[in-house]
Amino acid sequence: MEKFEIIRTGAVPLPIENIDTDQIIPARFLKATSREGFGENLFRDWRYSSSGEPKRDFVLNNSRYKGQVLLAGKNFGCGSSREHAAWAIYDAGFRVVISSYFADIFRGNALNNGLLPLQVTDEVLQRLFALVEADPQTEFVINLPEQELYLPASGERIPFAIDPYKKECLIKGYDDIDFLVSQKEAITAYESTRAWIY
Repeated sequence: MEKFEIIRTGAVPLPIENIDTDQIIPARFLKATSREGFGENLFRDWRYSSSGEPKRDFVLNNSRYKGQVLLAGKNFGCGSSREHAAWAIYDAGFRVVISSYFADIFRGNALNNGLLPLQVTDEVLQRLFALVEADPQTEFVINLPEQELYLPASGERIPFAIDPYKKECLIKGYDDIDFLVSQKEAITAYESTRAWIY
């Protein structure tokens, strides 16, 4: 996974509540086991017609909105536990999803796959939607080490919470196995102090 420290980017607004994982990546696209390639089918049924033509009214097909932040409605990632939802969002170029609530399993899958689920209050979320609607070029600065979302246009600084372990993994670009490997020397040193009985 790519290391995540500070990202300066625009946002793509999707002000729909209760977006479930079957909308994020429909079940018929879950046959692959590699993480690559899922991005092209992100929100497939909302993004394309049955004949495969892009729907002009869907935000991912609107060139006005670009960036590594997906700004989404409340209760994002509900439904089934498919990890492929996080894969698809990441593969489509997003590094952050901002919402006022995330389904717990989706949150875990996102953090395990280099994607930051950044939770804000309902009030802040609506304010962010309004900013992006008024100016699609609105810049978002996500400072993971400081756990802060900064909006240069307004000067607003919004703190956010994250599990310390997952924060370290995101900053270093680690998954759980990478983290364990990085602790090899400490584990070896600890094990050498143990009295083993066979």
